[in-house]
Amino acid sequence: MRILSIGQTIEYDSLDILNINESDLATLLDIASFNYIIINGGDGTIRRIVKILHTIKHNAKFILNPTGSFNVVAKIHRVPQLDIILSALSQGLPLKSEPQPYYSLNDEVFLFSAGNMGDLQHIFLSETLRFGILKKGISKYILAGLFLFPVHLIMTPFMLLSKRKFFIFTPAKFIQKFGSFYGEVKEMCINLKNNYNLLELDGDIVTVEESILHIVSAGEIYILTTLGNT
Repeated sequence: MRILSIGQTIEYDSLDILNINESDLATLLDIASFNYIIINGGDGTIRRIVKILHTIKHNAKFILNPTGSFNVVAKIHRVPQLDIILSALSQGLPLKSEPQPYYSLNDEVFLFSAGNMGDLQHIFLSETLRFGILKKGISKYILAGLFLFPVHLIMTPFMLLSKRKFFIFTPAKFIQKFGSFYGEVKEMCINLKNNYNLLELDGDIVTVEESILHIVSAGEIYILTTLGNT
């Protein structure tokens, strides 16, 4: 059994763990030999790693060590602490895994969130506030939400009616579609009528230099969750 840890040095007795930086993943030649991949970081880190692995053949299941501010993917699957999973693996205990779908947006990927509405402005301002005592934790996101509340209150109805705006948030899949809000991802094509666009994807801000967005289901990863049958 081989384990790959990305973004943080992890050591555990009796487990063979290779530690690398996120930037080294694309050049790792024997990725198919790993049984498990530990992702240390937040939702943006997961998204970037899934983007790289989307084009690389591998059979690994994922272990999340959530160290970001929100860790939505980890919360969705209620992942246990890293030590609990590593202890189970070292003892040969069976672990349950759950699928997490992900989607392609032109050359990018995302797992649960994408858009150019209030989510984009919120992430942008939050990242601007990432310094000093606000660098870690969710305080910067709360403060950004308070600053932007009047703007969101006024602009959201107009954004929901605009064909050039969209917001996808799959944890709210009980709302399939409401104006430009999508809780369920189906194959869709969105014309932003602008060749240079800033988008929010799982908490990352990315630039897409195309006016037409093609969004489709791209695959799924398996995340270790609790003790039990795999």
